Amino acid sequence: MDPSALNNPQLQQLINQEKERAMANEMIAKLTSACWDKCITGTPGSKFSSSESSCLSNCAHRYMDMSMMIVKRFQSMQ
Repeated sequence: MDPSALNNPQLQQLINQEKERAMANEMIAKLTSACWDKCITGTPGSKFSSSESSCLSNCAHRYMDMSMMIVKRFQSMQ
């Protein structure tokens, strides 16, 4: 690859979009793992129980809220 191509704004935008997509996928994987381990204690059936559904929903909301708080904190530090 030509080193001058790295200065191409379109290429930089594509790289940034792919980084954001990878970060989102990583966050979803972590959220899924953490909330599953916390909320699903037995062998899951064909449906989640109401307590499992509630736990998963609350866990996901807390995880997203905390992630947003961390992002905002880092943005304010820059």
